[in-house]
Amino acid sequence: MKKRYGTTSFIIKFTSFSLILATAAIILGGMVIPASSSGVDCAPVKIIVDAGHGGLDGGAVADDGTVEKDLNLSLAHSLKNALIAIGADVIMTRSDDVMLADDDSPHKKRDDLNARAKLARESGDCIFVSIHMNKFPVSKYSGLQVYYSPKNEQSKAIADALQAAARQYIDPANARVPKKAGEEIYLMQNVTCPAVLVECGFLSNPEELERLKDAAYREKLALIIAATLMEYASVADARE
Repeated sequence: MKKRYGTTSFIIKFTSFSLILATAAIILGGMVIPASSSGVDCAPVKIIVDAGHGGLDGGAVADDGTVEKDLNLSLAHSLKNALIAIGADVIMTRSDDVMLADDDSPHKKRDDLNARAKLARESGDCIFVSIHMNKFPVSKYSGLQVYYSPKNEQSKAIADALQAAARQYIDPANARVPKKAGEEIYLMQNVTCPAVLVECGFLSNPEELERLKDAAYREKLALIIAATLMEYASVADARE
């Protein structure tokens, strides 16, 4: 079998997005529906869910003290649950408030990022999605922003779909477009599988901060991300 997400064998097709989204909504509402009974015929797909930061690396901090790493982890767990419920194999880079580095390492941040990239490389045929929160000195800016890895041509297509889905289901006024990750986004430069980094909103915007702190909002956002990723995966068993 050829690699499902190789640069020439990955096929993208939108046929069942609404069905997957509705199924996921029912699941997180309390009724567990096996993927086989959802009406969606999709081969298992491996997705790495990366909760950004952790441990000593808190990431961005809002004016009210909300720490990025905590929101990232909560949303990542919701995303994991939604993906598993609709048929994915999920690997978490971290499931707790930790850094992926030895306690005595003098380069904890570098080691942490290298460990996440190594996990992606060793996981074989997979999709990598990294969850983060944004912050900016000017509080007026808001909106989900997706960055994509330049190392795999399918990354942009996934980013396009995620950005469009967020605009449709979360914020119709969000005019942001996906951006190619630069050298400053280490993970996107050091994984070769399809990979995206989702900045889910701005902790520096008071209204968006309140939404991001709301568990129901984070679950909704997780559903949208999960449904979009699984729509790609549902038709990804193409052969070269």
